[in-house]
Amino acid sequence: MRIVASVLFLCVFIAAQPVAARPSQMPVPRPAPEWIISEWINGEATTLKQLRGKVLVVDFFQLWCPGCNAFSIPLMKQWEKTFTKEIKDGTLQFVSIHTVFEGHDYQNPQKLKSFLKRKRIHHLVGVDRHAPGVRVPRTMRLYGTMGTPEMAFIDADGVVRFQEFGGFDVERAEKLLRRLIKEATASG
Repeated sequence: MRIVASVLFLCVFIAAQPVAARPSQMPVPRPAPEWIISEWINGEATTLKQLRGKVLVVDFFQLWCPGCNAFSIPLMKQWEKTFTKEIKDGTLQFVSIHTVFEGHDYQNPQKLKSFLKRKRIHHLVGVDRHAPGVRVPRTMRLYGTMGTPEMAFIDADGVVRFQEFGGFDVERAEKLLRRLIKEATASG
């Protein structure tokens, strides 16, 4: 019985670890495709065209994703504190897209709203739209994400400049983010 319990614990522990970073399947840089969202939470519906001129940090996540809960969600919260000034002055915006490709019955908008409240996530969150009979949602397919968490940076001109799946080198990513903000303020 102890062996079974130990093996089960080890499997759960391994599954809860963030996946190692892997570059996107899609080329970077490239024009950012417009997202296709069925519902917006924590704000008004928006498009990439409406957000032109801002640097965007986009977190593709699922509420039950261990890597999202251990890596990308805490990182978004950390960066929201680090970049408070840039967010307030309109240079930077955080957006999360709930890209459900498994557990559709459980990961519904009602549970997502409770999750966002419990996690104190206040930035804009979109629910990725599904095509009828297709398991993987539309925006997830357009961005070629490999799962969750996956994060993308879109520059002020609407170009994807960073996209990685899993955990990644935060220092390197933050350095790029600072450069994108500097580029946006220099051209704005």
